[in-house]
Amino acid sequence: MRHMRGVVAVEFAFLLIPLVMLGFGITEFGRAIYSYNTLAKAVRDAARHLTAKTPGDPVEHAIAKCMAVHGNPDCNGPALAPDLKTSMVQTCDTILSCPGVENTVTTGTGMINTVTVRISGYPYNSVVEYVMPDITFNNIAVTMRSQL
Repeated sequence: MRHMRGVVAVEFAFLLIPLVMLGFGITEFGRAIYSYNTLAKAVRDAARHLTAKTPGDPVEHAIAKCMAVHGNPDCNGPALAPDLKTSMVQTCDTILSCPGVENTVTTGTGMINTVTVRISGYPYNSVVEYVMPDITFNNIAVTMRSQL
C-alpha cells in the first residue's frame, strides 16, 4: 500500500488540464453567443427605427447605424460589442439598395416595401485563443416591413 501514495494527486493532475480547458471553452462559447445575440438585437432595433421613416433619408439611415452600434440615436457611449463600427452596418430600403437584398416583396394583394439592416464582418476576439480561436461572424441581418 505504501507504493500507492500520491496516486490520487497524480490522477488529479492529469485530469485538471482537460477540466480547465473545458471550463474556458464553455465560457468563451457563452461569450460568443452573448455577442451574437447583442448584435442581433441591435439590428432589430435599428430596422424597427427605419420602418416608420421616409425611405432613402440619409439622416435616418445614419441614425439607424448609430442605433445598431451604440444602442442610441446620438452615437454616444461605447459600442454594444467590442470592435463594432458603423462601417460594418448596412441599411437598405426601397431607395438605398444593398447588394443581394430585395426590398420589395410581391404578395397576393400587391407590393410590400421592406427595410433591411445588417452587420457584416464582425470579428469576435476570443480571450482564450488556445481554446476557441478568433472568428468572424457571418452577416447578422433582419428585414422588416416598412410602414410607409
